[in-house]
Amino acid sequence: MASRNKRERAIVKASFVGIAGNMLLVVFKLIVGFMSNSIAIILDAVNNATDALSSIVTIVGTKLADMRPNRRHPFGYGRIEYLTSVIIAIIILVAGALSLRESIDKIAHPAVTNYTALTITVIVVAIVAKVLIGIYFKRAGDKTNSKALIASGIDSNYDAVLSAGTLVVAIAQLAWGVNIDGIVGLIISLVVVKAGLEVLTDALGPIIGAREDDQFGQEILDYVNSYPDVRGTYDLLLDNFGPNEIIGSVHIEVPDNMTARQIHELTRKISKGLSEKFNVLATVGIYADNTTGEFAPMRAYLQHLVKGEPKILQTHGFYVDAETKEAFFDLVIDFKADAETIRNKIVDAMKEKYPDFDYSVIVDVDYEG
Repeated sequence: MASRNKRERAIVKASFVGIAGNMLLVVFKLIVGFMSNSIAIILDAVNNATDALSSIVTIVGTKLADMRPNRRHPFGYGRIEYLTSVIIAIIILVAGALSLRESIDKIAHPAVTNYTALTITVIVVAIVAKVLIGIYFKRAGDKTNSKALIASGIDSNYDAVLSAGTLVVAIAQLAWGVNIDGIVGLIISLVVVKAGLEVLTDALGPIIGAREDDQFGQEILDYVNSYPDVRGTYDLLLDNFGPNEIIGSVHIEVPDNMTARQIHELTRKISKGLSEKFNVLATVGIYADNTTGEFAPMRAYLQHLVKGEPKILQTHGFYVDAETKEAFFDLVIDFKADAETIRNKIVDAMKEKYPDFDYSVIVDVDYEG
């Protein structure tokens, strides 16, 4: 709980810094924008105002996400942080759409602009400020694992580019007397819309159910495989219920002569280790390792068949019930393949070789990494 409170305070602090910095930029840019009659600078100021609003949304979302689990939501409210990022993306998209409309109007009906040395100075200061705010948000977001802060940092970096666009407008006006205010405003609007779509895509991933980072998954598999009695680790499933709130399951293959007491001790150690080392609450399932004895040739034949099918990525969980004459195993098949056809092909081949057995096969899908 202490670490969660510390994380919340860090996110709120970073958000308040962002609000203060962006509101100062809003005031400066609006003053300069109206003095110079520049739609590009005014739109840039409006965009900074939406950044401040995004930080407010981040604070509210973080507070709500930190609410304790209850009967209705036993896994907590952590996913609210992802909804926060969705709201930020919508704010960015709305700002971009409004800016786009104003820019098109400015192209159709250009107005006289009046840039000065003061204008350029303010724009340069704004560029430096947005770069610093972006770096600050990015570091705070990485440190706290806050997608909302990271999204705000990305948006801030885009804002620095947009401010650079207004600088181009001012220089073009002062140096050559060319008015490209509306055109640059149009470009700014399109970049803002692009940023909003990227933030929205990143935010929706965890809500829909995105794949966890492959390196993180491999670290978990390596850790579980490090236990001496574990002969294989399979079927890793991770479900993200918010930053630092991951629930999942994993199957391990163990010798089939282990006692219930030994299995209990092993799975308890693994579950505890996953919680402490990776902050993952995981259920550990068991496959009995049926690699020796009378059914070893059957397993070897299955592995031979699997090697002949390039779209089968893996087989595991092989076990034969001698009394019921039923063979169990899992096939991991590439997403793009016809999994049912491949499964039936393997089962038919096994039945032809070992006709006295029934086959219970679970098909998992993955991709060739």
